[in-house]
Amino acid sequence: MSAPGGSRPRVTLKIATSLDGRIGTSTGESQWITGPEARLQGHRLRAQADAILVGVETVLADDPRLTARVPEGETAVDPLRVVLDSRQRTPPFARLAVAGTLILTTREPQPIGGAEVVQVAADAAGRCAVPAVLSLLHEREVKDLMVEGGGRVAAAFVLAGVVDAIEWFRAPMLLGGDGRPGVANLALARLVNAPKFKRLAVEPVGDDLWERYERL
Repeated sequence: MSAPGGSRPRVTLKIATSLDGRIGTSTGESQWITGPEARLQGHRLRAQADAILVGVETVLADDPRLTARVPEGETAVDPLRVVLDSRQRTPPFARLAVAGTLILTTREPQPIGGAEVVQVAADAAGRCAVPAVLSLLHEREVKDLMVEGGGRVAAAFVLAGVVDAIEWFRAPMLLGGDGRPGVANLALARLVNAPKFKRLAVEPVGDDLWERYERL
């Protein structure tokens, strides 16, 4: 399914959290909240996307590869990796600082490893503006974008009103209010203003639950 109007990629927000919606402890520990079965399904979802997007905080905390690692015999092509890094803090030795990664910044681009660094417009907070990011990816023929975090990035895409679907993996544990949220502050004063989604399915994956939603 494409995004409304086809003028931007379809955006899927993929989150792996505790029961209370936390992606990490108060100290930032996050590997691994969900079990191997949920992580495998996450890799299969990556294999269906044209691009995977994270913020630089995820790069600094986890040093991810963002590849689609599926069992032998299953077909998977690694998607374009996209990092939102307004101040170009991605280390040149990071596993994402390689060819096949697009690092988006709001400043004059500087070399970061083997990655491609491109400047985009900034929002009012000085971060990469979501509309500018989606416009650039659309120009590069990205039709399906999976946003994997962290919490501020997830909130930015939600607030921009561009999240078309959610793939939520929920582990049977509690991390508490001082844990890192899967979606950061939305500054909502009234429930009527909350973004709403329709639940499509809930199924167990190992000890975890996989919940699927689409925007109303």
